[in-house]
Amino acid sequence: MDALLLARWQFALTALFHFIFPSLTIGLSLFLVILETRYVRTGDEAHRRMLRFWGRLFTINFTIGVVSGLVLQFQLGMNWSNYARFMGDVIGSPLAIEAFAAFFLESTFLGLWTFGWERLSKKAHLACIWLVFAGTVLSALWILTVNSFMQHAVGYTVRNYRVELEDFWALMTNPYLFYQLGHVLAASATTGAFFILGVSAYQLRRDPANADFRQTFRFGALYGLIAALAVAGIGHLQGQHVISIQPMKMAAAEALWETEQPAAFSVVAVIDEAAQTNPFSLRIPAVTSFLAYNRFDAEVLGLKDLQTRYTELFGEGDYIPPVALIFWSFRLMLASGTALIVLAALALYVTVVKKRFPWPWLLKVLPFAAPLPFLANSAGWMMTEVGRQPWTVFGIMKTSQAVSPSISAGAVLFSLIAFTTIYALLLGVDVYLIVKHVRADGKRK
Repeated sequence: MDALLLARWQFALTALFHFIFPSLTIGLSLFLVILETRYVRTGDEAHRRMLRFWGRLFTINFTIGVVSGLVLQFQLGMNWSNYARFMGDVIGSPLAIEAFAAFFLESTFLGLWTFGWERLSKKAHLACIWLVFAGTVLSALWILTVNSFMQHAVGYTVRNYRVELEDFWALMTNPYLFYQLGHVLAASATTGAFFILGVSAYQLRRDPANADFRQTFRFGALYGLIAALAVAGIGHLQGQHVISIQPMKMAAAEALWETEQPAAFSVVAVIDEAAQTNPFSLRIPAVTSFLAYNRFDAEVLGLKDLQTRYTELFGEGDYIPPVALIFWSFRLMLASGTALIVLAALALYVTVVKKRFPWPWLLKVLPFAAPLPFLANSAGWMMTEVGRQPWTVFGIMKTSQAVSPSISAGAVLFSLIAFTTIYALLLGVDVYLIVKHVRADGKRK
């Protein structure tokens, strides 16, 4: 295992771990905004009780998320100095704005919101949580601005062996950013919704007559269904955009070695990457053509033909990413997303139509379904980032060129073990604090 492979593992593990927290932060902050807006308008003390309960969970998650995110940007100088040097003119401004504006906006007004219950007026307190929510969205915007450039570079020129930004407006209006931001915000809303559903279901098993958690259960079901459907819709549009700029990624997601017209969708497959074939696959005719182009008779390019085209465009090299990992990540994301839609629809049915809980099993299942959005999010990010390989910045810089030139495998291995250990401890602290709070009296003031 060389320094490059270890550095990739380290960034992947830290990024996937960190994304657990911002996704829940965004999803819960919108819920708190809606809940406190209703409290200010109605004066209902039930809303205030729930604000205090869910606000503590939000604060725990936000705090651990801040700690876990510190490592990510340090890695740019530690393990990826060539990338930082080559891309500094493009990534510097968005990352600085995210850190000094969006993040400080979140943390400052979260502090005022947390400690200002008895010190601020209701409207001033409400404004604080609105600004926290705005900060979470702005943080996502600036981080995804950088990631979208890495997926689809726009508004730049290469001069003196560095990428220089020529058009900041092009960076901010990158078509990839439009789909990426929408997908991430919808996925985060789904994460928050199922966290609310899971905790509410747990509380209702303890006390079925608890009106406060019946209300949050109902909201979580509606919130979750809308958000999960939005993820599916935006994800479909994003996939069609990706196939126009990174067709290799989408071909890998289908393990499509040969060009097909129409192209079938493989539900499952046994993939032989060495022989570049699938010895077995269960396929549905023409579905991939429809997913890619909204036509059942469309041609979809296969990995082998795309390898030839990429070689002509970029020069000699292996441009086929790890097919099996991308294939199964895509299906894990689809399966998790489908399960979330079904569970949210069932929860909404029992609480809105039935107005009771005729299926006790649903309350037992939903707490265990709360991690499903994290699983779907992680699978989606694996497909997005691994599917771009061998590129760090698609079409401009390969991953092998981005790693720090003098870093040793031993140094990266040491930091990988250290960070993994620290993150495991942080996750344990986070779970412990959340479980401890959830098990406490939800009606405490």
